Amino acid sequence: MKVTPAAIPDVLLVEPQVFGDDRGFFYESFNARKFRELTGLEPVFVQDNHSRSAKNVLRGLHYQIRQPQGKLIRVVAGAVFDVAVDIRNGSPTFGRWVGHTLSAENKQEVWIPAGFAHGFLVLSDYAEFLYKTTDYWVPGHERCIIWNDPDLAIRWPIEVVPILSAKDAEGVAMARADVF
Repeated sequence: MKVTPAAIPDVLLVEPQVFGDDRGFFYESFNARKFRELTGLEPVFVQDNHSRSAKNVLRGLHYQIRQPQGKLIRVVAGAVFDVAVDIRNGSPTFGRWVGHTLSAENKQEVWIPAGFAHGFLVLSDYAEFLYKTTDYWVPGHERCIIWNDPDLAIRWPIEVVPILSAKDAEGVAMARADVF
């Protein structure tokens, strides 16, 4: 396993060691001991989530203002552009974002700590997206920052209007969002 800090150092790109041959492949998608040795972090995961979305679906930018969730994210089918936005007031990277392309092919994962808003855009015909969380989903604590906030200026790799849920279409600007 290789762990590399992103442009926002608390966000980590995780590259598992993949063993493959003509039969297929095998890799550990998470090993708590190795993760701790390489990062100094010991997240306790309490929930695993799995979503499937069609091309041009954009989910996010989601977070929970109470019971914030750290997330370990990977894609097992297709490809997504995954984004984390630092919403920790007082952080030197507050209001900045970082994005990575995650795919079934590259098998990369991203660790996003609590205190970040998160979203992704499906780049392939469909994508299956898996993530572990460090706290439970609580609908009453969930918040959403609008995906196209001009102050954030996220460079989503899309040339059409994305497909959004009603909740995501009603996201608020970062300037009006509840932050940490």
